[in-house]
Amino acid sequence: MRDGAVMVTGGAGYIGSHAVLALLDAGWRVVVVDNLVTGFDWAVDPRASLVVANVADDDRVREAIRAHGVTAIMHFAGSVVVPESVSDPLKYYRNNTAASRSLIESAVATGVRHFIFSSTAATYGIPEVVPVREDSAQLPINPYGMSKLMTEHMLRDVAVAHPLNFAALRYFNVAGADPAGRSGQSTAGATHLIKIAAEAATGKRGHVSVFGTDFATRDGTGVRDYIHVSDLAAAHVDALDLLIADSGRSHFLNAGYGRGYSVLEVLDAVDRVTNMKIERRMEGRRAGDPDELISDNRAILAALPWRPQHDDLDRIVTHALAWERKLAERT
Repeated sequence: MRDGAVMVTGGAGYIGSHAVLALLDAGWRVVVVDNLVTGFDWAVDPRASLVVANVADDDRVREAIRAHGVTAIMHFAGSVVVPESVSDPLKYYRNNTAASRSLIESAVATGVRHFIFSSTAATYGIPEVVPVREDSAQLPINPYGMSKLMTEHMLRDVAVAHPLNFAALRYFNVAGADPAGRSGQSTAGATHLIKIAAEAATGKRGHVSVFGTDFATRDGTGVRDYIHVSDLAAAHVDALDLLIADSGRSHFLNAGYGRGYSVLEVLDAVDRVTNMKIERRMEGRRAGDPDELISDNRAILAALPWRPQHDDLDRIVTHALAWERKLAERT
């Protein structure tokens, strides 16, 4: 068992629950803080402790840190739907930026030394150069991306003023599910392509909309870098080890595979895995969608011992479909 415990905010949600599994499997004690607005208590591994609270509830968070001997925080809690951030920006600045400020302050007040932040490639906006590097211009085009970028800036400033180091992992397109079927993406109203396609393949949707067929890509549809959620979770555990080993440094790291697939290629993979044909409806572009969004992942490969174990589109789709079928059994 490792010394101390890790607090995982949003640990009852999609990515957070996989990080909990990865931490527990690596020998860490884990306490989850989640308000269960979009997460599920059943998604939290029973080996972890669950505190039902908002991360902005300073008293509850600090009590949990002290009670469990927390030495590091992984922060996943927040709102993540880009179109909603445009229609309700104040929700995102409250749930993402203001709540993160409260959590960081709680970390400083209780002497937590290490902080890992769930950031996003949305901080880059529409990149001029692809693949995108960590030092590329960060020009978000929506409140979601801006709310995450503001938290990155807060962490940078706090790390200068206090004995805390951090890693901000900028996710690209997260997909798939735990290969052992212990967790997956469960929130209703999904906006991620592979989740939507898995719902269509299992009869929960009648079709999949393809937004835009005139992008400057190999088949006219948008190209994205898809990373398996279990690989992403493993990167967080390695990032924590890095922060502990070198407490004087912080890191911004792209979390992706460094290659992309188009919307049509993803749907072809779902057809291939299921041996069926999902109905595709071609629709107009959504405002602000870049042609391609692919990570330059050389920095994370250099900084961490992390190496992807599930870098295969068909495998990602297979795990997503298996979880979707398991989820259907719960309802």
